[in-house]
Amino acid sequence: MTGSRLLRLPLLLISALLANAQSKPGTTPAFTITPALVEAGSPELITLSARNLSAVQGDWLGHKLNFFRHDGKWMALAGVDVETKPHSSTLHITAQSASGPLEYSRTVEIHPAHYRTGKLTVAPKFVEPGPEEQKEIAADSEIKGKVFASTAPEPLWQGDFSAPVKFPPTDSFGTRRMFNGKLASIHKGMDFRAPSGTVVRASNSGIVVLAQHLYYEGNCVIIDHGLGLYTLSMHFSRIDVHEGQHVSAGDKLGLSGATGRVTGPHLHWAVRWENAYLDPAKILRLNLNSTR
Repeated sequence: MTGSRLLRLPLLLISALLANAQSKPGTTPAFTITPALVEAGSPELITLSARNLSAVQGDWLGHKLNFFRHDGKWMALAGVDVETKPHSSTLHITAQSASGPLEYSRTVEIHPAHYRTGKLTVAPKFVEPGPEEQKEIAADSEIKGKVFASTAPEPLWQGDFSAPVKFPPTDSFGTRRMFNGKLASIHKGMDFRAPSGTVVRASNSGIVVLAQHLYYEGNCVIIDHGLGLYTLSMHFSRIDVHEGQHVSAGDKLGLSGATGRVTGPHLHWAVRWENAYLDPAKILRLNLNSTR
């Protein structure tokens, strides 16, 4: 046996041992979280680059992560609610491979996002609603609860999200809102300075799951983009879609207006994953072209 062949034998043995170690339960392929800096209100894309897994699931911040396979990778879209306090969280992933289950946990630091306080004046009924208004608000809450109780089991979006109107947004997401001198809520969407009658378009493909008037939201359209991801458009003067309708990116949803709790004409656009409200500006910057 030649010296080169003798040298190759230990190398082959080491390679075999390494391959065996990588396939043992208790290990898993490395995964990435994008963006790497995780803040309150951030949408996050979690990616595993692995072709030899038959199933992947996970949990994070009390939410189930729904992974889907695309182009040899496993991906999940998740997010951190705008009201989440800074802390150390644990992201846990379980995968199934030919050699058995693989498990991995990673500590993910949730960083604060700095939002401002804004003061607005609206009709008194929107700050201190009477008995009849409270009944309407309760009915609206039940309607929205049913809408968000189910979602398409696969991604319906196609590539990146785009803004629903071609008007500039205000720096309003996360603002602590004082209505008529009282702290009423944290603003969980992005406002666009759209005059009444502006065409509002679908930011991505999905299914219209709500298209009706609500007390606070006014004329409202909610689109299910799959896997717990929704966009909500509010204060329409006119709605041009119906519930159950499939829409593609750029399709007309209706016309902007000033219905519901508003101080003037504009479009309120919100992004929700599970029950977490995410910063719309950040999902517009998130590269999703690699997911569909």
